[in-house]
Amino acid sequence: QVQLVESGGGLVQAGGSLRLSCAASGDSSRINAMAWYRQAPGKQRELVGIISSGGGITYADSVKGRFTISRGNAKNTVYLQMNSLKPEDTAVYYCNAKYYGLNSWGQGTQVTVSS
Repeated sequence: QVQLVESGGGLVQAGGSLRLSCAASGDSSRINAMAWYRQAPGKQRELVGIISSGGGITYADSVKGRFTISRGNAKNTVYLQMNSLKPEDTAVYYCNAKYYGLNSWGQGTQVTVSS
């Protein structure tokens, strides 16, 4: 089992920045990749960015050039630096860990971008 705890959400004006953090505990040595997803009201959950254990990174087109996903030195922590935020980035952001075909999810953190 892998447990995830997110932090760093909040309210920001358009054009501003936020940094989300996610710490994994439990059997975190089995994690193959960590990712950030988001879900806006009335919409499906969507992938924002994913970083593999080898360091490969993929972003959603909608956040390329604005968001950066990275890992901490301990590799059981993942960050999402969000710059040039837009009102359409408003959503609950979820941390995700993938290991051996399974998924663990954090509780989610609200990000609200005002225009």
